[in-house]
Amino acid sequence: MTQTTASSADAPTLVSSLREVREIGVTVLVALILATLFRILLFQPFTIPSSSMEPGLVTGDYILVSKYAYGWSRASLPFNPPLPDGRVLGRQPKRGDVVVFQRPHDPDQVWIKRVIGLPGDAVQVRSGRVFVNGQGVAQTPLQAVNDHDAPQRRVLEVRETLASGKTYVTYDGGPDQPGDDTLIYHVPAGQYFMMGDNRDNSLDSRWPAGLGVGLLPATNIVGRAEIVAASWKPGAGLFKPWTWLNLQWGRFLKPIR
Repeated sequence: MTQTTASSADAPTLVSSLREVREIGVTVLVALILATLFRILLFQPFTIPSSSMEPGLVTGDYILVSKYAYGWSRASLPFNPPLPDGRVLGRQPKRGDVVVFQRPHDPDQVWIKRVIGLPGDAVQVRSGRVFVNGQGVAQTPLQAVNDHDAPQRRVLEVRETLASGKTYVTYDGGPDQPGDDTLIYHVPAGQYFMMGDNRDNSLDSRWPAGLGVGLLPATNIVGRAEIVAASWKPGAGLFKPWTWLNLQWGRFLKPIR
């Protein structure tokens, strides 16, 4: 019987192969660590799942969120660890910012709305118009259009302009809608009043926390929405390869106002 044994010439080859495997493993590990740090400290991607922020954001938008814009809290970290309230290097959002946050009533849900009321503000909606500290937000009716995600629904585009000069477009579904007339909400320290731009199709701070958002604690803020990096038509999905090219081309690299 003939026995086959590894010759001395095979040993360098084996050592070289093990070294290559180790180098590849180290490279992959470093890449994962860097990607995780980038996601935690700088930018995190999210996909828009609903129509509440139309017309600025629509279902299927793939957005990038700045994690450093307002500092970091437990909402900045994966799996929402049970850390104390508060933010590291915290900075206050500006009125009109579009913010991604963990829903107070269910932190596993990540929502996106616009900041309307800052700490110390009094916010009220009267006949569909937003009032902050008794001053009405300027509204300019634009044109009647079909809702982007529900073309059978006609809405009025309305441009709102804040006292700071920041401006954005909202959808108005008509008079006497739920949420068109509210009580006065007094925003306490460390909390914010949030609203969706699709005013008659948004569960936000006009609704109690069990149904909508309620008042949003600063700790729950993930970051500021910056840009629509890409956008897919509704129905597309990662596990549906035939839908990967169902893109909404006009929405690529669109700044979020």
